[in-house]
Amino acid sequence: MAYNQDTFLYALSSNNAWAGYKSHQNPSFFSKLASGQSPQILWLGCSDSRCPETTILGLQPGDVFVHRNIANIIAPTDINTSAVIEYAVAHLKVKHVVLCGHSACGGAAAALSSSRVGGVLDTWLTPLKAVRQAHADELDAIKDDAARAVRIAELNVEAGVKVLLANFTVQDAIKERGLEVHGCLFDIASGRIRDLGFGTKGGRGMGFDGSSEEVVRGKHATLVFRGGNASMSAAR
Repeated sequence: MAYNQDTFLYALSSNNAWAGYKSHQNPSFFSKLASGQSPQILWLGCSDSRCPETTILGLQPGDVFVHRNIANIIAPTDINTSAVIEYAVAHLKVKHVVLCGHSACGGAAAALSSSRVGGVLDTWLTPLKAVRQAHADELDAIKDDAARAVRIAELNVEAGVKVLLANFTVQDAIKERGLEVHGCLFDIASGRIRDLGFGTKGGRGMGFDGSSEEVVRGKHATLVFRGGNASMSAAR
């Protein structure tokens, strides 16, 4: 069956093949998943189909707790985002909170435009429009459209990290158990994630914690960051 004939049926067939492969590769894989979760990373990202967090991190189901929305906007009044943060930080006890924007973001392009998108999207993008206005001189000085979109995506991550660091649940976890908050950008054209240096250990732009090597061990895979680049061990 061709993919473009019926996308949903193709997806179901692909899922069946994937489940069979994972069960053959590791017979206890799904039974361990069913027993509970203990992810080390909370990923706050964009809903863009090109930015699937577990895939681009080279990790497995059970390793990353996730919340994604249009343009990875972190608004303090958004109860959806706040609930995810509280559950991941206070109950799952994640060790890392990663806010990740990306290149070629449609939300960034919309915020840079003087045109309205329409409907609820204009309301949702208001915080990003505010970022645009706050940095108008800098952004207007960038003549290349793609570079300008990347820059506002970086500024959006910086603004979101500030909101995260003002969150009481996050603040308590930082003080009590050393929770780390990171601001990153995913470059779709290269597949690489860049640490922007925002967060609890910002300014170094290296691995997730600013060191030259950071190891993030999930239940099913190990991700090693060296100099801002990632490599993955075989799934356990």
